[in-house]
Amino acid sequence: MSSAHKSTLSSHWIGIAGVGLLAGVAMTSVQGCDPDSLAEPCGPCGSIISGQLSISGNARLDGFFTAVADLGKATASIQGEFEANVRALAELYGMAEGEVNAAFIAELKGNIQADFQANVSGGIEIVFRPPSCQADINVAVEAQASCEVNAECDVEVNPGEVSVECSGTCSGSCEGTCMGEVNCQGPAIGAECDLGCEGSCELSAAAGCEGTCRGSCDGECSLMNAAGECEGQCDGMCMGTCELAAKAMCGGTCHGTCSATVTPPSCMAEVSCNAQCMGSCGGSCAGSVTPPSASANCEASADCEAQASAQAEANVSCTPPSLDWQFSFNAGIDAAGQAAFTARLGELRVRGTAILQGLARAQALFTGEVNGEVVFDPSPIVNISGQIQGLISAGFSGELEIAVGRLPCVLPAFQEAGQLMGEITGEFGASVALQADLGASLLSPMG
Repeated sequence: MSSAHKSTLSSHWIGIAGVGLLAGVAMTSVQGCDPDSLAEPCGPCGSIISGQLSISGNARLDGFFTAVADLGKATASIQGEFEANVRALAELYGMAEGEVNAAFIAELKGNIQADFQANVSGGIEIVFRPPSCQADINVAVEAQASCEVNAECDVEVNPGEVSVECSGTCSGSCEGTCMGEVNCQGPAIGAECDLGCEGSCELSAAAGCEGTCRGSCDGECSLMNAAGECEGQCDGMCMGTCELAAKAMCGGTCHGTCSATVTPPSCMAEVSCNAQCMGSCGGSCAGSVTPPSASANCEASADCEAQASAQAEANVSCTPPSLDWQFSFNAGIDAAGQAAFTARLGELRVRGTAILQGLARAQALFTGEVNGEVVFDPSPIVNISGQIQGLISAGFSGELEIAVGRLPCVLPAFQEAGQLMGEITGEFGASVALQADLGASLLSPMG
C-alpha cells in the first residue's frame, strides 16, 4: 500500500470519526473536567504508539485500541525477526548486505538450492511437523474482566481454568460434544484407538512397527540385547511391544495417549478434545474465542466480548515446527566437505524453523489460515479493522459514552489506528508474501 493511500485511509477514518463522535457520541462528565469544553482534554492523552491505552475512558473502545496496538507489535516483531533470520542466512551463504526484498530472497533461495544440489545425491526426504497456532485465551478473559470492571460490574474472580466458546479446534477439555478426535490417557486403554496411539503399543499379533521393537523381529533388527531379543528398528514384523516414534495405529493395547472418534470405554483418565467443541472449551483454541462474562449480572458483558476476542486474536501464538532433511551425500564429497555442509544445514535448520514459525503466525493474522486451513474467519487483521470502523459508526448513533473532555484524545487515536492498520495491510502484507516464498523453498530445497 502506498504512503498516499495510507494517508488517505487515515484521513478518511479521522474525518468520519471526528464528525461521528462529535455529532453522536453520548457525552458524559469526568471528575475534574469541564463537560462543556473541548479546549483541554481531561488529563493527559494516552496513545496507541506509546502504549498508554486509557485513551477514551470507554473500556469497549479502549479495548480495540489495545488490540490495534498489540497487532502492531506482533506484526513488527514477526517482520523484524524474519529479516534478522534472512540476513543471518545471507551471511552464511556469502551474500552481500542489502534490502530484504523479492530480489534478495530470490538470490538466497538460489544459493540454498545450489548448495543442496552440489552436495546431495538423488532425492531428499523432508521431515516436517507444522506449527499449531492459538488465540490467547488468557488475554481474552482478562480483557473481558477489565472491561466489565470499567462498567462498574461486580466481577467475580474464579481461579483455575476458564472455559470459553471456541469457533475452531479446541485442544483440551470440552464441556459439551467434541465433534471429532478425542484423546484419552491411561495405562491400559485398549484397542479402540481408531485414530492412533502415542506411546507404546502392546501388540496382540505380529505387525509392522514404526519405532522401537522390543521382542521378536522376523526381519533385520538394528539392535539386539544380550538375550537375543530385538531392541531397535525392525524392518519386518514385530511381536511384543512397539514404542511408537509418532502417533500410529495400534493393533493391541495402547499405553499412552489414545486418539479416537469416540471416547474409548476403557479410558480411565480425563478425556481431551482435539476438534470443534459444541460447548465450552478449556485449554487452547485454534480459532476465535468468546470469553464468558466475568460478572454474574452485567449489562456490559455483550459489548465487552468483541474487544476481548479481538485482543486474543491479536496475540495469536504458534508452536515451533520441526524441520529436517534426510539425504545421501554425493560420492565426490570428502569428509571436510560433508562436515561443512552439515554445519550449514544446522544453521539453516535453526533459522528455517524460526522463519516457518513466524510465517505461521503471520498468515494466521493476515489471512486467518493455519497450515492451509482457515481457522480465523474473518482474519484478525480484517476483524479488528472492521470493528474499529464499526465503532466510528457507533459514534454517529450515540452508542459510545465518552466524556467530552476525552474527545481531543480519542480523535488522534483513531488517526493512529488508521495509520497503523494501513501499514499492516501494506508493508506487512508484502513481508508475508516474502516469508511464504522463502518458507516454500525450505520445504523443497532441491527446487
